Parts: sequence; C-alpha cells; structure tokens
Amino acid sequence: MLSKPEMILIDLDGTLVDSVPDLAYCVDEMMRRLGRAPHGEAVVRGWVGNGVERLVKRALTGELEAEPTEADFARAMPIFTELYAVNTSQRSRLFPGVREGLEALQAAGVKLGCVTNKAARFTEPLLRDKGIRDFFGIVVSGDTTPQKKPHPAPLLHAADFFKVEPAHALMVGDSMHDVHAARAAGFAVVAVSYGYNHGIDIREANPDAVIDSLAELPGLLNLQA
Repeated sequence: MLSKPEMILIDLDGTLVDSVPDLAYCVDEMMRRLGRAPHGEAVVRGWVGNGVERLVKRALTGELEAEPTEADFARAMPIFTELYAVNTSQRSRLFPGVREGLEALQAAGVKLGCVTNKAARFTEPLLRDKGIRDFFGIVVSGDTTPQKKPHPAPLLHAADFFKVEPAHALMVGDSMHDVHAARAAGFAVVAVSYGYNHGIDIREANPDAVIDSLAELPGLLNLQA
C-alpha cells in the first residue's frame, strides 16, 4: 500500500490510450508515399513510446536506435506529421479501466495531470476526442518544457503548477522513461503492466508497484471519495 498522494500525473500513450492503431496507419501510409514497403501494426507497436520523431526514424531504419540519413528524415517527417494531424484519434482507444480509474481518482479529490512526450498539437485533440481531457488540471506535452521524459522537468513543472512537493506526488506510466523521470523528480511511481516498453517487463525498472488496470490504482492507494 502506498501513501495517498496529493497529485497524480499519468502518461498518455500506452497508459491511458492505445494509440498504436493510428500511429501504425500513419507510419505505413508514410512508407507508401516514400515508395517503401509498410511495416504493419504489430511491428510498429514495438517501436512506439519515445515520441513521433524517434518513431519515424525507426520506421525508416527498421531499428530501435539507428539514425536514418538527414535527407530521408527531412523528407519523411513532414509526411508523417501531416498524416497524424488528421489521424490522431480515429483508431485509438482507451485501455480497459481507464475511465473508471480516472472517475474514482477525481471523486477522491486528487489533483490530476497528464504528462506525455507527445507534442501538444496531437495531445490535446487526442484527450478531447477520447473524452478524458476534463479530468486533468494540467496537461504537460512534449513541447511544454525544454526537456522531455525521462528528464524530471515535465513532472516538476506540473508539481509547481499544483504547488505540490515531489514527496507527495505520484507518476503513473508504462515505460522505463516514466519510471526514470519519476525517480529523478523524487516522485513515487506506479507502472502499468501493459503499454509500450519495447518488449521489456516494466518490473525490471523497479517501480513502487505494478497494476494491470488504472481501475486498480484507487484501491492500491486506499483512496475513498
């Protein structure tokens, strides 16, 4: 049992929303426009989790950390951005238990924020289209602060907004970056067992707890409305 936090920050892609179907569609359509073979959703699912720029690089190289040529990337990135701007949420869906969990956390009076590496121009429409934007008092996107997760800056920005000390804050996410950002910020951290972590069991990052659904979080924290 973890102590009740004053503030809970929740990651977006892989934690709240399964955004892979839209991302995979945009990746494959980008590849077709470049005259290359599409990868398919199963492959793209293993690449998601570190922002769209890295996703495009992975699509171009077929590897997690390789770098494409500057010319290839300069050609591909605008195509992907154009596609994703109109395909941000059409195929994406909330993970099971997300709405129930958010409703229970809100009823318990906990300050809620969403912290993601996704750019604001994609984050805000996705949250609105999935009907969960109003749960969050602040949304920190990938371009809100100079640094992205795993840097602690986005988390500390939210803590400053809510006037909450890091020792009384909790981060919830699906990836190593979420755990590392939380540790660097001095937050407690709970990980979800699903999501996008490139095939690595999130337990290897040693979060404080692991849950299978966001609906389990209020019980874990002993929160009551």
